[in-house]
Amino acid sequence: MKSASGTVATRILGLDPGLRMTGFGLVDSLGSQIRYVASGCIRSSGVELPQRLKTLLDGVRSIIETYGPDQVAVEKVFVNVNPQSTLLLGQARGAVICGAVACDLPVAEYTALQIKQAVVGHGKANKTQVQHMILRLLELEGTPSPDAADALACAICHAHASQGLLGKLAGTRRRGGRLLELPESASLQALGRRPIR
Repeated sequence: MKSASGTVATRILGLDPGLRMTGFGLVDSLGSQIRYVASGCIRSSGVELPQRLKTLLDGVRSIIETYGPDQVAVEKVFVNVNPQSTLLLGQARGAVICGAVACDLPVAEYTALQIKQAVVGHGKANKTQVQHMILRLLELEGTPSPDAADALACAICHAHASQGLLGKLAGTRRRGGRLLELPESASLQALGRRPIR
């Protein structure tokens, strides 16, 4: 994708790591425009842990070979109530990061709070709200799965961070020393950002 001035878009691969299912989403970012490229899930189930991690690593490398992203954005791991679940999630995250790094791509990391703020306008959005906003922002024909939507949201978050817009789109404005939160319905479109048609 090129602009009228000949500038080439940056292709971003977003990853939402999970041991059973890792979501992926690709967008092209050019200035204030973001266009959907592809999304889906890498599934790894029914085998021993080392093989599942290899499935994730190989899946990420295959996606990179197929779509040729320039940058990768990964959701940071959160601390779960169950330490074993946190450890497994961390291993899955390590596998997808290694898949990207093995392809010599730069990797950026974002918290779930940052991702939700960038896409929905507040950090406590649920998965349905994220899916809805991704559907609207990227003008998709159908609703992506929760994992794919989270991965697309991560890619969009990175696009905004790369442009220095993450703070502006975090859903807050400072007035008189107070932080004001934008309403839940606030979106990137409402703030003047439109996806590429």
